[in-house]
Amino acid sequence: MKFNFIDLFAGAGGLSCGMELAGHKCLLGVDVDKHAMKTFEQNHKYSKAYCGDIKKLKGKTLKEYLGNKTVHVVVGGPPCQGFSTVGVGNPKDLRNSLFLEYCRIVKETKPYFIIMENVTGLLAKKNETTLNNIFKKFESMGYHMDVKVMASQNYGVPEKRRRTIIIGSRLSSKIKFPVETHDTYKNNEYIPPALVGEVLEDLECSSGDIYNHDLSAAGVRSKLDLKRIKRIPEGQGIRYQKDEKSFLPPSLRLDVVWEELPEKRFRQTKYCRLDRFKPSPTILTSRYTYYHPTEHRYLTQREAAKLQSFPNDFVFHGPVAAQWKQIGNAVPPIMAKALGKALISMYKSAKSSKNSNVKITKSAKSKISQVRSKAFVYRGKEAQ
Repeated sequence: MKFNFIDLFAGAGGLSCGMELAGHKCLLGVDVDKHAMKTFEQNHKYSKAYCGDIKKLKGKTLKEYLGNKTVHVVVGGPPCQGFSTVGVGNPKDLRNSLFLEYCRIVKETKPYFIIMENVTGLLAKKNETTLNNIFKKFESMGYHMDVKVMASQNYGVPEKRRRTIIIGSRLSSKIKFPVETHDTYKNNEYIPPALVGEVLEDLECSSGDIYNHDLSAAGVRSKLDLKRIKRIPEGQGIRYQKDEKSFLPPSLRLDVVWEELPEKRFRQTKYCRLDRFKPSPTILTSRYTYYHPTEHRYLTQREAAKLQSFPNDFVFHGPVAAQWKQIGNAVPPIMAKALGKALISMYKSAKSSKNSNVKITKSAKSKISQVRSKAFVYRGKEAQ
């Protein structure tokens, strides 16, 4: 089973990469970021790329890009700065309205399925109106909707990343999310997650090349920072005053008054060295966030991309900072692959079911409230 799909707000194409790994065919990627679109074109050789304002991709222009091909799925992640729990999280952010452009293209192409992804902050109470509007808009177009927070380490990604995933179907009311395969129990047997150390040992392509892996660019320029990171054990960092006292001698301690910090801690762990025997924390857009587990340096783009589960032959373009932005903003391809397979399962179930046109009765608000109750509950040390 192979679906044709288009990827809106595609970035480098992590979501579409995973969909293709599941066997589907990308027809078009859309984004305004020129570096991301160059990366997209390099790695989606049979897809077209539209670099520009999505508001101008309509009517005749859209048809020209798609040709006469049927679109079965529309995927994408509208800009999420207004929803983020890390940033300001402004529910009035004008970029939030870009989901209406996504809706417009869905209306023009009439796919079987839609997939929208966003940060978990989309489920916060302050964004309830926005999320309700998303559901109501698609339901008015005949789509059955559901939402879930998916954790990437549960699908074989060596990274802890939680994303809000919205799936819509106009074939059936039974929305299927992927079954968890890692960091979970099956038949009372624990299936561990993929680990940092395992994947960082495998960076080569079949040709023997390693792309986007400039070790010199990953070096620590500051002599003071280098002295500090040399004292940080694997899997540790400095977030609380007790960490500073444990790892750093007085001469290397930070110039910070701990009592004056909110909650007397850093919001983001500093000098955070990864642990080879655990999944990575969420890969962010800054190349200065994490340090290598055993070497005294930052991660390279290739290593960060590997933790995001990108294939070794997926090449990133643009300046180093632009590459990190593409990697940090991406949906992990292996998690996207699981979503792609779930669509196949839904399609087969819908075709064999007599209830494909069940009336939409459950309110969006009810579904959203149910998911919100679990969205911000972290297991164990996931809250890092």
